[in-house]
Amino acid sequence: MVIELKEDVLAPIKVKHHYAIVAITKHGVAISRRLHEALPNTDVYYMSKFERGDEHAHNVQLFSGSVRMLFPALFKHYDGIITIISLGAVVRMIAPLLVNKKVDPAVVVIDDRGENVISMLSGHLGGANALTHTVAEALNANAIITTASDVQKTIPVDLFGAKFGWQWDSPDQLTPVSASVVNEEHVAIVQEAGETNWWMHDTPMPQNLKLYETIEEAMAANPDAALIITHRLLDPSILISNHVIYRPKSIVIGMGCNRGTSTAEIENVIQETLLELGLSIKSVKALVTFELKKDEPCFHEITEKYDWDFKWYTKDELNSTIVTAPSDTVFKYTGVYGVSEPAVRLYSGNDDLILVKRKSGNTTISVAAINFEEVTS
Repeated sequence: MVIELKEDVLAPIKVKHHYAIVAITKHGVAISRRLHEALPNTDVYYMSKFERGDEHAHNVQLFSGSVRMLFPALFKHYDGIITIISLGAVVRMIAPLLVNKKVDPAVVVIDDRGENVISMLSGHLGGANALTHTVAEALNANAIITTASDVQKTIPVDLFGAKFGWQWDSPDQLTPVSASVVNEEHVAIVQEAGETNWWMHDTPMPQNLKLYETIEEAMAANPDAALIITHRLLDPSILISNHVIYRPKSIVIGMGCNRGTSTAEIENVIQETLLELGLSIKSVKALVTFELKKDEPCFHEITEKYDWDFKWYTKDELNSTIVTAPSDTVFKYTGVYGVSEPAVRLYSGNDDLILVKRKSGNTTISVAAINFEEVTS
């Protein structure tokens, strides 16, 4: 079957994988087939005039007409698009489709001899830089990256800590803080929580990036920008305006509840507790409980809504750890002296809890910060 490309009609493509390879020349077709063998998690598209007869077996979709009319469908369905087309032509064809770097797919361009692989669009957030390295390795080609933070081997502000699941609080200052980083201005870094092995390069950290023990110390140094890694809610007045706050996944919530407790009550208790403790809900990594509560709909619904890990522990596991606020009533009915407190201790690897236990309505809640020296999950 050949896809007939028509103006203003979305191409009827068959999407099987997350990445597409597109070729329009004889040499490009050869490269596309070679690349597909190395990266089988790709769908291949090339012009029908280069048909070899084995396209179906190789997951190749043939098309006729202008390749420009193929791109709207590719943009809609793929995370990344690998093109073996000239850079200028790709620029002109995709220009009307661009939205912003948060939603545009990664676009990588390969020259017609397969010698150079260029990260063209959505290098960081879209993953084009990483895809470029993967494709270049598969073809034994040159990976060409022009993103300043990659070239200079410094911190990519918009992706800082992303491999650990860190989130930034607001995108408003990403651009000016990034400018300070790549322009080698004084950038203060303060880390209060989260994974510490975030430096990703094989070279020392640039001298313009300076680590400080406390926010107060950093602000007193009068930096041009600041990167703050914390699960605490901060008063903006203590920070310079040019800053980005990162929320590491460093908080664990332990909970117990009466049978049939509503999701609304669970959510309300969590939100109120975190606010009172001065903690960001973006830093929550997991909700943990007792095995007897693993089927409670409220726990499944709240963890699915916020994309948190959900883990439960057995009676023996809970009884193997410290319970500083034991309950004889809980033991009488369940065989354990506590649920939220021992569960949160087990997951966090931390005996110094932020909140040991609080009874609220139909729930009990405990809160801890993850000890990243002990916990690697």
